[in-house]
Order: sequence, then C-alpha cells, then structure tokens
Amino acid sequence: MIKENQRLLNQLNVASDGLLVYLLLPAAYWLRFNVLPGGVVNVTLREYMLLDLPITLLFLFSFAAFGLYRSFRNHSLMDEFSRLLRASTLDILLLLSLLFVQHDEHYSRWTLAIFYLLVLLALSGKRLVLRRLLRSYRQQGYNQKHVIILGSGRMAQTYLQAIQEERELGYSAMGYVAGAGAPPLPGLNCLGGFEQLEDLLNELQPDEVVSAIEMMDYQRTPQIIADCEKTGTKLSIIPFYADYIPSNPDFDDLNGIPLLNIRRIPLDNWGNAFCKRAMDIVGSLLLIILTSPVMLACALGVRLSSPGPIIFKQRRIGRNKQPFDMYKFRSMRVNSRQETGWSSQHDDRKTKFGAFMRKCSLDEFPQFFNVLKGDMSLVGPRPEVPFYVEQFKDEIPLYMVKHQVRPGITGWAQVNGLRGDTSIKARVEHDIYYIEHWRLLFDIKILLITVFKGKFMNEEKLD
Repeated sequence: MIKENQRLLNQLNVASDGLLVYLLLPAAYWLRFNVLPGGVVNVTLREYMLLDLPITLLFLFSFAAFGLYRSFRNHSLMDEFSRLLRASTLDILLLLSLLFVQHDEHYSRWTLAIFYLLVLLALSGKRLVLRRLLRSYRQQGYNQKHVIILGSGRMAQTYLQAIQEERELGYSAMGYVAGAGAPPLPGLNCLGGFEQLEDLLNELQPDEVVSAIEMMDYQRTPQIIADCEKTGTKLSIIPFYADYIPSNPDFDDLNGIPLLNIRRIPLDNWGNAFCKRAMDIVGSLLLIILTSPVMLACALGVRLSSPGPIIFKQRRIGRNKQPFDMYKFRSMRVNSRQETGWSSQHDDRKTKFGAFMRKCSLDEFPQFFNVLKGDMSLVGPRPEVPFYVEQFKDEIPLYMVKHQVRPGITGWAQVNGLRGDTSIKARVEHDIYYIEHWRLLFDIKILLITVFKGKFMNEEKLD
C-alpha cells in the first residue's frame, strides 16, 4: 500500500510543480509590465507563452535529476530547499544562455528574474505545506511504512525509540526477528528467528526490513541480504559501529573496493569552502560598516567605565587547532582569571556598561574583524580557550572534531539554547551535526535565527 501511496504522491507532486511553473511565467510578465514601473514591452505575452511549455519541462527534468521527487521521509526540508535552489538556478542560467546564443535579447531579463524568484517562493511554500500536512496525517496513523526490525540489541532499541517518538516520520514496526537467547525488544512482538526470515517476509510482506543486529550476529548478513533480495523486500542496515560514523557517510572507490570515510565534512570541498568564505568576507564587511556607529559608542563606554584596554584579546583555539586572538569589547574589570575563569550571569567583575553590552551581545561585534581576517566565520562552532580545550579533549568524545572548520560568532548549538553554563557534550553533538550537514542555506538559517530570536552569541568564558 505504501508504494502505491508514494507513487500517487510523486505524481501529484510533479503535476503541481509543472502547473505552478507554467502559470508563474505569465504571472511574472504581468508583474513586470502591469505592476512595476518602467516596463517597455518588446516581446508579447503570446511569445512568452510559446517558451512556457519547454521551460516547464526543463524545470521538471532538472527537479527530477536533483532528486526532488524521491521520498522525503528521511530527508530534511533544508535539504529539499537546497536542491530546489540549485536546480532552479541551473535552469534559469541555461535559459539565459540559450536566449543569448539565439540573439533573443528582447526578452525581458527582469521578467525572467521575477519568474525565477516566484518559482523558488511558490515551490518552497508548497513543499513546506505538503510536509506539514503529511506530518499531521502520519501522526494520526495513516500513510505508515511498515518495517520489521532484525535484532534486539542497543541499536535496535535506539531505532525503535526513534520511530516511536517521531511519529510524523510515518514508520510502524510490525515486530522483530532475533536469535535464540537474545534479549526482548521492549514494546514489540518477536516474530521468530533468523532462520524463519524468508517465510516471514513472504507472509507479512513488510515495506522494509531494518537490520540492527549486533556484532556477534554479523555473520548472518549474507543470508539476510539473500532473503530480502529473494522476496523483493527493501533492506536497510544500521551497522553495529553506527555511533562512530556520520549520518550521511562519504565513500571512496579503490578499484571497486568501497572505502568509508568516517567523518564527512562538506567544507573540505573547495567549492563549498569558497562559497562560505565569500559569504564571510562580504557579510563581515557589511556588518562592520553597519555597526560602526554602535562600535564607536561601545568603545567610548568601555573607556569611561573602568581603566584598561578597550578591546579584550583572548587566545582561542581555531581551525586545525591553531591558536588565534579573538577580539571583544572588554566587559569586565582587568582580572587574573580571564584565561581560565568561567563566567556567571551575576559576576561581580562585570562593569555596569559591560553587563549591558553582554546582555545585548554588543561586546561580540569586534569579532567581525576576526571573520574578515580569516580566523573565524560568521557561523561555526564557538572557539574555546586553550585551558578548556586541553580539559575537554579527554573528557568529551569527539570534542576535537569541531576544530576541523573555522570557529564562528554564532552556531547551531547556540541558537538551540546551548550557551553559558550548559552541557558541553550536547554542544559538541550540535557542532558535529552542523559540520557534517553544512550547506550555505544552513548558515543563512542560523544567522536568521540568531538575529530574529535575539540569540546572538553571549560568550560563556570570562573576559
């Protein structure tokens, strides 16, 4: 049943995308020449409509090529937005190039630009609404994907807990299969042993089998694969070492031998790194210009509030474990514990003006110069002082992974409330998620949350 539902949903998704794209070109034409000022009609609407069907087919083809019509049950909305942006951008560039080669200069570039923006907005909005409708539908028990779990150990329990807690994902466990003497999987019926798997698949016909067997049962994998392939059942495998690999691992090929990269970092790609660095340079320059009056006022306030330097420079550990000086407006009286002390909300070393700056995060503004220099990024894991790096690297698993990218002024952990005296382990988990799932749109999302929710970084170490 799930396959038929998915096929119908995909068909409706494609049809609605095609209808929207087809209608948005005349809408863009109307906006350009009937709403916006200064429009001179050189090409009639009829000529635009002659292009409309080929353009619509081009967009649908690229959307399919970029994976926008696959099942998004296991994929994030941000991932779908990113694919939509890349596909639409490629299409509009191809269209402009074709018109240039054909010497069709009379087509309004503004009309095509408005069309491009309307496509992004309309199709993004449609996907947002569709996901919310499906989430509500699945939470009520409909459109379920029925799975059988293999194994009853820790990974099987973790998987079962995840699909039970996130009902909007639409997974329903039919039962589990385990070997003799295996511990029970709480809240689920045991369907039988591994020897009965083929018969169970033929009888129950699940949508998917999820193998979460432990290391001692791993020799059963060839038979599990054979049984699933023989019965035409989709098989997904959670390896027993899943705790040590990313959720979207990267593979290399060595003469047909797949090599698993234990840590996939999108920013290792020079194209991704270039885009992020370009955004940092442009963004930090704009922010320095826009906040310069505020920074001048802060500098004067620090000078008048207490004796000492205006700018506080503190050694931090950055990308590739290299130390750098991070800049802030000094918010505390000069003290002997500034390299290792841990700040609190009511710290008697703060000046009154410093407390005001920290409350409004104004003391962080000089870090825009760190970003411009290349020591930091606008978005990334927060850097620590060397004292705490030495302490945490032995206490917190995977702590040093955060140093594989530039540290940031704000980050995924911080916009999720992990600031100040909060769990370092949780912060690291959020930082690693950010590192492994980086996209330019992810950075933009974090910046928007930072600005509109007032979660601009409140630094947790003493200054």
